[in-house]
Amino acid sequence: MTNEVTISLAEKEVVAGQELHGTVTINYAGRWDSVVINSQIENSGDVFSYSLLNGKKIKHPYARLSIFKDELKGRTVVEFVSSTNHVPAAGKDHTNVKFRVSLIQEHKEIFSDIAYIKVVAGKLLPS
Repeated sequence: MTNEVTISLAEKEVVAGQELHGTVTINYAGRWDSVVINSQIENSGDVFSYSLLNGKKIKHPYARLSIFKDELKGRTVVEFVSSTNHVPAAGKDHTNVKFRVSLIQEHKEIFSDIAYIKVVAGKLLPS
């Protein structure tokens, strides 16, 4: 069985303000309504904001990005750029982050995939 939806992240670690490049690939040939990309920073209310979607600038300052199938116009690959201003807590050298992609059909998740990165302590990069 192939992975019906996958998420891959170009970077394995980022510092606050650094761009993170991600790719979602949809292999599912059946019916679906939307694809959702969600990020969760461990033990934090901070979020990754999305700034680029398939080459177009966007301003989406939320952890969850939902894209309707119709918006993709037949594309099966979604490329995105996101960043965060999160800095690991004092005494910690990194914070774990989970990115999850889900395919949605009639308000139900039908397939998903997860990728992990770390936000490492370092100098805040200008955003």
